[in-house]
Amino acid sequence: MEKLNYEVLKKSGYQGYVLEKAPEKVLQFGEGNFLRAFVNYWFDLANERTGWNGKCCLVQPIAPGLANMINEQEGLYTLYLRGSQNGQKVDDMRVISSVSRCLNPYEEAGFEAMMEVAVSDDLEIIVSNTTEAGIVYDPSCQITDKPCASFPGKLTQVLYKRWQAGKKGIIMLACELIDNNGKELLKCVNQYIDQWALEDGFKKYINEECAFCGSLVDRIVPGRIRDAKEVAELEEKHGYADPLLDVGEVFGLWVIEGDPALNDVLPFHKAGLDANVFVAPDMTPYKKRKVRILNGAHTGFVLGAYLGGHDIVRNCMNDEVVLGYMNKMLLDEIVPILPLDQEDCKIFAAAVQDRFNNPFVAHELMSISLNSTAKWRARNMPSFLEYVEAKGCLPTCLTMSFAAYIAFFSNDIQELNEAGLVCKRPAGNTYTCSDDRWALEFYYAHKDDSVEDLVHAVMTNEQMWGQDLTQVPGFEAATASNLTKIRTEGALAAYASCL
Repeated sequence: MEKLNYEVLKKSGYQGYVLEKAPEKVLQFGEGNFLRAFVNYWFDLANERTGWNGKCCLVQPIAPGLANMINEQEGLYTLYLRGSQNGQKVDDMRVISSVSRCLNPYEEAGFEAMMEVAVSDDLEIIVSNTTEAGIVYDPSCQITDKPCASFPGKLTQVLYKRWQAGKKGIIMLACELIDNNGKELLKCVNQYIDQWALEDGFKKYINEECAFCGSLVDRIVPGRIRDAKEVAELEEKHGYADPLLDVGEVFGLWVIEGDPALNDVLPFHKAGLDANVFVAPDMTPYKKRKVRILNGAHTGFVLGAYLGGHDIVRNCMNDEVVLGYMNKMLLDEIVPILPLDQEDCKIFAAAVQDRFNNPFVAHELMSISLNSTAKWRARNMPSFLEYVEAKGCLPTCLTMSFAAYIAFFSNDIQELNEAGLVCKRPAGNTYTCSDDRWALEFYYAHKDDSVEDLVHAVMTNEQMWGQDLTQVPGFEAATASNLTKIRTEGALAAYASCL
């Protein structure tokens, strides 16, 4: 079967939106599944809805990459957004045509092409997602490298060439999953300017004429379909083969940190995408919303749900007790103390239920349990403490979630080996807890403790929590009572007692 390109797409009878020719307005560092299911999707919608008429020129951030495959398909690829929305199954297919080509800067022709795009009058935006390790200052990089090994080094080369050509500043949208991604990237670029002794005028251009925006990105992207039978069925249905076919969940959120005036410069507001992509002066509250609601929900219910017999997230959403427990935790204990519009938070929380109920994703509870000590501290403890301070009492479900955390790491401990701490589930099968080694050694050392002694040891372990949690009035006694209930009646009965 022929591979996807514009001619093959026309012959296939595809009826959706397609933009074949347009100026390259975006230079994008990164060509992987996430960016193609997220950033390039939003630009594709902007083209369809507003006539933005722009293409994204992609750049491989590392030497091995997808440039040849992308160029063979003339930038086209098939995207499926799959999941659950308002309780209904969604399986939407779209051919993305917002990508023009992909450059390999580790080849001389690719490096020169990247520099040609750098000085283009059409270029307005640079986007990056070069993984968490991408925004790093590497002092071994030199301006004469073709290209620099580090992404910030390449970016400095690109922007220096643009400044030398007298072209206008650009909008930089950093999507890497690190704190203050935009600020950290700008810091690295300034370090190269100093290291390479570049002109003061260029430094002024970078810091005053270019906008380095951090951003928060949120979409689960499973990526390729690995079932050969399904791939063959889709090829027959589409009328072409597409090895670049990508899959993401329906939900998507892109919060760009910067001057709200950028809403009028970027195409997303005009495209009516404000619910999904928008500029805010501070993305901190939105990051807090994601961590507290989405991630906090995961950590808050999965450990007890696993002890109660569940294995994947989707099944938990079909258990009235677990679902009720999660929703009470979110709507009664977490959302009310967030410093954001309460209706927005409730909508976000409702979307979480749909996301967890995705019929296309089998998200294992044991994979979420990884490093649960640090996760409870970062995701749940702030909500717990702020609720206590605001309400003057303990939040029922968050308090129970702490007991479920202890139960998970202490349930009939069998051994401590190289893989982790081996415990036994009430159903009889063993499971291996994965966490910091010192945390696992702590639980193993306390495996014969009484409930009261174990709870006291956990709560006074300041390496775990950064403080002594026994100082929270009533928390120690409630946790001992909850842990006893989990061990004697079962985790699901303990969750039910919270409702």
